Amino acid sequence: MPHFATRAAQILLSVRCMIRATIQVPGDKSITHRAIMLAGVAGGKSRIRNFLRAEDTMRTLQMMQALGVGVSEVSPTELVVQGVGLHGLSEPKDVLDAGNSGTTMRIGAGLLAGQPFVAVLTGDQYLRERPMDRVMRPLCQMGALIKGRAGDTRAPICFFGGRLEGLRHESKVASAQVKSALLLAGLRASGPVTVVEPAKSRDHTERMLRAMGARVLTSGLEVTVEPAQRLEPLDILCPSDFSSAAFFLVLAAATPGSELRVKGVCANPLRTGLLGVLRRMGAEIALEDRAEVGGEVVADIVVRGQRLHGTYVGPDEIPALIDEVPALCVAAALAEGATEIRGAGELRVKESDRLATMAAALSALGTRCTEYPDGIRIEGGSPLRSGVLCDTRGDHRVAMALATLGAATGVRIGLTDTACVATSFPTFFEQLRALV
Repeated sequence: MPHFATRAAQILLSVRCMIRATIQVPGDKSITHRAIMLAGVAGGKSRIRNFLRAEDTMRTLQMMQALGVGVSEVSPTELVVQGVGLHGLSEPKDVLDAGNSGTTMRIGAGLLAGQPFVAVLTGDQYLRERPMDRVMRPLCQMGALIKGRAGDTRAPICFFGGRLEGLRHESKVASAQVKSALLLAGLRASGPVTVVEPAKSRDHTERMLRAMGARVLTSGLEVTVEPAQRLEPLDILCPSDFSSAAFFLVLAAATPGSELRVKGVCANPLRTGLLGVLRRMGAEIALEDRAEVGGEVVADIVVRGQRLHGTYVGPDEIPALIDEVPALCVAAALAEGATEIRGAGELRVKESDRLATMAAALSALGTRCTEYPDGIRIEGGSPLRSGVLCDTRGDHRVAMALATLGAATGVRIGLTDTACVATSFPTFFEQLRALV
């Protein structure tokens, strides 16, 4: 039943606050998922430090354990994974449950495709409604036998084995999850697997595979992986998650006079498109203390707040900020003038329909919004109504975005579901309260 946000999630401010702080957010979710999976099929013992301990990543960890991978926890943020090799996974004794994690399900499908055993992969009520055919179809073209609900488009997904062959796949949507699934399946195929995308999606999988000794070739929008006999173990320090940092970056950027430093963030250029948009809207942003850690660019991100103004965000920018659009919608609501975001139709099949969910919430709060099939237009700068109950539809990024909006304005915003935030950022509300 709908209710106002719990005390931890309620942000009550009398004035718009000025922020002067240095913070650090948890480890990167995308990198943690991939590190656990690839360490599980490496040929030896891997060490993963600063891994994100959240509901989504724990689903990946539990899946790999159910497939016979040994995992020991050195500390709450450090794992040692005993890999079983590319051909060493074993048949699970029960159904594998990805919970709310689309990454676990989609990239996990690449690991399970073509295995010499039967496996069933399911998820929660939200994940079972998300489309999986864009992964299942090319994997079946490689030779995997996979069946699913709703005409092989929805979970639960059943894997029945199959001998995998090489493939050249031209994707209609830039999707790192689809690309990663095919590259992982390609490690066990009889020939090379090439994925061609309309735009570059995040490349964490390619970077990690190269670091583990796999032959991965990139040419323009094409990525090719060649079959491998062995992956070398990992010793990786996961950088802080840019997508988690994004809410605090927007909060500081939209608050004139604020200065916020977020330390050790993954600054992979295929992830940080939000920074360019915020600069265009008027924020002052710098990347300091750059370094390369485990093949990834890491930096401190320093934001100095200004009065923001609206902007246009085109389809070519979306792949590098797809997960940050809810946070960007908050910046748009706080800016003067209109912000239009186009080419983001992929957001309609995330944990929720993020375009519809954000439009409904912002409209209820008094911000004028126009939805498009592939985007949203937000007329910023209007006073917000206090005491409005907004439906997060179980979407962690929507819940964090609306809480950030409340923190920036001092307006009390009720949220129907805040527990979903634990899927990616369990300490978010504590850090937000401490910051403001």
